[in-house]
Amino acid sequence: MSTHPQTAPSEADERELVRALQGGDGQAYERLVREHTGRMLAVARRYLRHEEDAREAVQEAFVSAFRAIDRFEGEARLSTWLHRITVNACLMKLRRRRRKPEESIDDLLPGFLEDGHMADTPAPWRDSADRLLEREESRVRVREAIAKLPDNYRTVLLLRDIEGRDTDETARELDLTPGTVKTRLHRARLALRTLLDTEFREEAS
Repeated sequence: MSTHPQTAPSEADERELVRALQGGDGQAYERLVREHTGRMLAVARRYLRHEEDAREAVQEAFVSAFRAIDRFEGEARLSTWLHRITVNACLMKLRRRRRKPEESIDDLLPGFLEDGHMADTPAPWRDSADRLLEREESRVRVREAIAKLPDNYRTVLLLRDIEGRDTDETARELDLTPGTVKTRLHRARLALRTLLDTEFREEAS
């Protein structure tokens, strides 16, 4: 088996696959699962801490995709469509466990002096979290740090900074007010900075 990463299918090849899926071709379904499970599982693991939960979310995402494939019209790439369905499956699992008490993030937030200034002002980063994820040498450390955030903060950070969804859309997805989304995002970014500050602060000039 080749160890090289798979290249993205051409648009023509993807259109052919979609037509086969919409026609109920069993081999096309097997191909879809074979080619996309790895990427979908990687997405699910960002949102869900437990491997079993991540795998269940991917299975649910495939079921949703199979049910909706007749409505897929190709406005986006198939991989992008599956990515969004996977994120939605993860959010559904997180909503079902909303009764769980929220975890505190205070230990990861900066301390403040009596005059209101930060006790230890962090140095500026060269890159934002999503840019750091694009760099091979930092990707693992950033993902590990994001995984340490409590669910309610990690999910907001992923949706806003990694998925690129706006505040109102994130609020609707999580059944929160826009103000709560903004507060959690701010606190999540501060916490992530704390976790990564020693790795990614700029060198003193």
